[in-house]
This record gives sequence, structure tokens and C-alpha cells, in this order.
Amino acid sequence: MAITPEEKQRLQKGSRRGIGVVVVVVAVVLILIAAVVLSGVLNPPTTQKITILGAGATFPCPLITKWSSDYSNVSLKYGGKPTQVQVNYNCVGSGAGITQITQKTVDFAGSDAPLKPSERAAAPGLIHVPETIGAVTAAYNVASLSSGLNLTGNVLGEIFLGKITTWNSANISALNPGVTLPSSQITVVHRSDSSGTSFVWTSYLHLENTGWNSSLVGKSINWPVGVGASGNSGVAGKILTTPDSIGYVELAYTVQNSMKVAKIQNPAGNWILPSLASTAAAAASFTNPPTPSGDWGNVSILNTAGATSYPIASLTYLLVYQELNTIGTSMTAQKAQGLVDFLWWAVHDGQSRGAALVYPTLPAGLVTLDEGAIRSITFNGQTLHS
Repeated sequence: MAITPEEKQRLQKGSRRGIGVVVVVVAVVLILIAAVVLSGVLNPPTTQKITILGAGATFPCPLITKWSSDYSNVSLKYGGKPTQVQVNYNCVGSGAGITQITQKTVDFAGSDAPLKPSERAAAPGLIHVPETIGAVTAAYNVASLSSGLNLTGNVLGEIFLGKITTWNSANISALNPGVTLPSSQITVVHRSDSSGTSFVWTSYLHLENTGWNSSLVGKSINWPVGVGASGNSGVAGKILTTPDSIGYVELAYTVQNSMKVAKIQNPAGNWILPSLASTAAAAASFTNPPTPSGDWGNVSILNTAGATSYPIASLTYLLVYQELNTIGTSMTAQKAQGLVDFLWWAVHDGQSRGAALVYPTLPAGLVTLDEGAIRSITFNGQTLHS
């Protein structure tokens, strides 16, 4: 059948209208796509923030502070949303940290002293996560003496008992032949707060000095002599501003403040300066640790074997509940995930931050132990890290 000129004209008009409709639809789709893309550029997804609270030991405070700063820049996604995890750690001393985690007012605590049986009973479910290793130094401020004075644990015990009172005591002179010692009175500086560093220091003096009995071992004791200051930073500051003083300070603080520190005689008979290498050597021989939920009360790396081991070294721990929902309503599933991810990062990537602050990298065996501990942490019974 032949198409009339009128019909042909109508068909051509309809075709043009169809093409026009398609063009309009495609244009609309392209505009919508562009709008979505532009919206994502101009209005990126809001970053959700999770804040984790910790408190405790000043011993690892420089390292945890560095971790907190660096971890806030780690890219994370929870529930499909960009997430920033901010770790706020309050350096208040091991005793205060243990109190706060027991009262469940923080999400984790730091302590250089392992939990005592009474502390474990008061906070069932807490596990130990060794985070780093440090050294406790005998730091002094005597104008005429340089760093590296020879001291033994026995002599340090006599000084802190108040039995050796002057720098030119025969006991100190015998350890330092050829060194001219001043006749000035010794001022002893110790911690005034409940402190894991005090626990490490007094435990060492108890090993070395028969007069340093078990009643003088702990985070908080009745000091025979001396003046007190709060925190490692407080003791360091007190020593620096008190002529002829001596006190005990974690190594990182002495490096930061360019303080004079003693060489301590180790069990091999060698005089050892506290350093990154000598602290790492002290931890190298540590084997057969307890399980994370076990009793760490007798764990010690004081006086470990080795020609180059510094004798006053210690592990320090993060304390965290194995079942995180026991903390209460302040702990959410996302916050629990954030805490566990931070712990995993700290014992892996975070270890690379330690050397610059004079904290050795954790030995491989302790990293493996920590991995098991972190994998065991749950929220409402659900594993958070596989």
C-alpha cells in the first residue's frame, strides 16, 4: 500500500518528537548524575568521631601520647562511614588508672605494675596487654658530676633508706675510683602518687638491699626519707630544680630533659647505662609469659641475664576488659570496635614510634601473645577482631 504524502509527513513529525523525548530524558539523567557527583565533592560524607578514654601509668605516657596523635589520622570506616578514633589518655599514675578501670569510668588503663590478686578480684575480666618496655633510671643533679656515675642497687637502697646522706660517702667513692665527689647532702626525690614506676623501683631495691623489706615494695609506700612529686614528669622536674638530688625516672623523661643518669651494675658485674639497646637486652630473655587473663603478679624483667642488660627494666601494660559490654552504657559496639582496632595498631604499627622515644619494640613472642589477647575481646559475646 502506498503512503500518501500527508501520512509520510505525520510519521516524520512523530519520529522527530520521539528523538526529542529521548534527548531530553538523557539530558535529565546526565544532569542528575552530575548533581550527585558534585554533591559528593561539595558535601563529602560526614566523618563520625569515636572517643576512647584511657588513664594510668606515666611510665609509657610519651609513647601513648604519640600513638593517640598518630592514630587520629588513620583512615577507618565503620558502618560504611569515614571514622576518626580519638584516644584520650590521662597520665595520672598506675594506681589511679587501676582505680578508674575498676570503677569503669575509662575504657582502658595503663599500669607498669601487674594487677595484685585483690585488684584482679575487684575487676574480674580485666586482661593484661603488654604494650612496651621501659627502664627506670637513677637520675641525679650534681653540678660537679657528669652522667654515668657508678651505683649499685645496694647503695641506692642505702640512699633511699636515708643511711647514705652525702655524695662523698665511702660507699659511693668505692664504686667510683678517681672521681672527686662533693661533700654535699643528698636530697632524695620519690613519687608522691600511686605509681607503677615506684613499684618497679622498690621491687628492684628489695632484690638488692637486705634492709629494703617487703613492706617498702609497692605503688604507694611510706618513704623513709625524701620529698615527693607527682608523675614521672614531676619527679624529673623536682630533680632538675633541686641541687644535689637523686630520684628515679623513666628513661624517656631523662632523655627529653637531658638529665644525668647513673650506670647500674647488672648481675653479670657490668656497669650499664640505661639506653634503648640495654633495655631491649633486658627484655630479650623474657619467656613463658602467663595467659593474658592469667596472674601476672610475679612477672618481672629486673636483673635479667645478659652482659649488656640494664637491670631496672619493666614491661608496662594496657588493662582492658575481655567482655567490653561490662563497662556499661558508655560502651557501644562501634566504640568497642574502635578500642580493639587501636590496641591491634598499637602492638603492630605503633611499635615503630617507640625507638625515637627510647621504648624498645616488643619481642615477637609478646606480639603473638597480644594478638591472642586482642582476638579474645568481645562485645555482647561477638568477637571484634578475627
